[in-house]
Amino acid sequence: MQKYPMTVVGHAALEAELKHLKTTERPEIIQAISVAREHGDLSENAEYHAAKEKQGFIEGRIQELESKLSLAQVIDPSTMSGDTVRFGATVKIVNEDTDEESVYQIVGEDEASIKNGKVSITSPIARAMISKEVGDVFEVIAPGGSKGYEILEVSFG
Repeated sequence: MQKYPMTVVGHAALEAELKHLKTTERPEIIQAISVAREHGDLSENAEYHAAKEKQGFIEGRIQELESKLSLAQVIDPSTMSGDTVRFGATVKIVNEDTDEESVYQIVGEDEASIKNGKVSITSPIARAMISKEVGDVFEVIAPGGSKGYEILEVSFG
């Protein structure tokens, strides 16, 4: 079975979403279905069909979250150290062509947010950085062509 690596923060966020779905969203949609049933003929009842569709989405998301949480491999970056890039690392890089510096943290798939500087462990840039050290140069093949970067700094926590 595949383990899902995630940070402590990412794990807590998924648990919070699961709790919200089970304690708030699920009871609300059950109530909405009940109200829609009272309106009569279900075959032409748009409210009922919309509520049932939303219920299916909620139940599917609950199952997905429960599965991911049961297979989670929670990693706390603050307990790690070193100059080698690995999951949880915050990496400062520089584009060799433009001298533009960027900082990314390598996180799990559900935590990724490029606008917050968090890239998924499965992203091309993260895969290219893994196992590299400060001073190493790596290449990322992007839609606009390949781009070279140098690792300036690696930190954890």
